[in-house]
Amino acid sequence: MRPLLAALMTLCLAGPLAAQEAAPIRSTQIRSFKHGSAQTVFGKTEFIGGIAMSSSNALFGAFSSIRFRPDRTHFVGILDTGHWIEGRVTRDEAGKLAGVEDVTITSMRDASGRTEKVKHRMDAEGLALRDGQALVSFERFARVDAYPDPGFATARPLRSLPMLIPPGLLRDNRGLETVAVSPKTGPLKGSPVIVAELSFDKQNHLLAAVLEGPRRGRFAVVQHDPFAVTDGAFLPNGDLLLLERRFSFAAGLGMQIRRIKGESIAPDAVVDGDVILTADLGYQIDNMEGLDVVVQPDGEIRIIIVSDDNHSILERNLMLEFRLLPD
Repeated sequence: MRPLLAALMTLCLAGPLAAQEAAPIRSTQIRSFKHGSAQTVFGKTEFIGGIAMSSSNALFGAFSSIRFRPDRTHFVGILDTGHWIEGRVTRDEAGKLAGVEDVTITSMRDASGRTEKVKHRMDAEGLALRDGQALVSFERFARVDAYPDPGFATARPLRSLPMLIPPGLLRDNRGLETVAVSPKTGPLKGSPVIVAELSFDKQNHLLAAVLEGPRRGRFAVVQHDPFAVTDGAFLPNGDLLLLERRFSFAAGLGMQIRRIKGESIAPDAVVDGDVILTADLGYQIDNMEGLDVVVQPDGEIRIIIVSDDNHSILERNLMLEFRLLPD
């Protein structure tokens, strides 16, 4: 689409401009993943570093999903309070995460121009970027909306994607948690994929679907009880990484990352995969909600995960970075 036409479409879709707020971030580096240990290799990953973040802006927090731009520095994210967040990461001399700067937070808009103040319609949980679009999955009022990119911060969605999963099958606050776009060269040919947090089919598998392309259709993901899916992203070869969280008074807080083979994802398939990383409160984790895959110029694969502090003084906003080790 020509730039002028794209700009005019974005202007037509936008309502009154949403207020964009700056959010100065204070960051503290996290140098070890396991408390009191110099260990760096965990499962099939190597811990690179991390940061704990806070801000004087009360809107900051509640991270649901994060996606990095091709420069591997600037990012776009969503907060489950119905806000966009944009910024860039900084690194120290060793190349480890050091901070987050130039952060702005903007109210999201639905198709009718309503903002985050209509909470039940704007419970944003998943984000994926593809050419010209930012795809957002929402819980409660379940849908996947496609916003223009650039221009999403001031625009209404261009359209909603057919979900293939009847909304009646999705639990009110355990529904659409993940949307991820597969690589064009992989088996799913660039299609978006959605996975539910804790909504099940008749066989008690998690509901999921490929929304477009040659393998369009519903499939299912084996649940690793008591874990719930919170986000996902594709590796360059087409495999899907799923970030999962557990919380119970018996087992405490935990997280894991599971690798699903891309070739196994197909209509009516039931898929599972190896756990490549697992952690509990003996590690630097919190309510881990967002995951992205960032490929370095030399082909090395980094995994970056962020936490949702639920705007609680008892929880933290974390950003952690790992290297995916070769098989």
